[in-house]
Amino acid sequence: MVKMRLRRMGAKKAPFYRIVVADGRCPRDGRFIEEIGYYNPLTNPVEIKIDADKAKAWIANGAQPTETVKSLLKKSGIVD
Repeated sequence: MVKMRLRRMGAKKAPFYRIVVADGRCPRDGRFIEEIGYYNPLTNPVEIKIDADKAKAWIANGAQPTETVKSLLKKSGIVD
């Protein structure tokens, strides 16, 4: 099963996340298929950048977003 999920980057206590498409069996920060955006919760306001075309294409092909990624897609206006 292909999933859209967050990949944690950044230093300790300073998280920065990349939104990736990965095989559901791979570990959180392990191998991924494609990077489609990023999420920085430390800035004010929060910084979210997602490639809408790639995200919609992956969802159309059956990729399942996690709860967090789904909420980020809604905030970005990509998914209803």
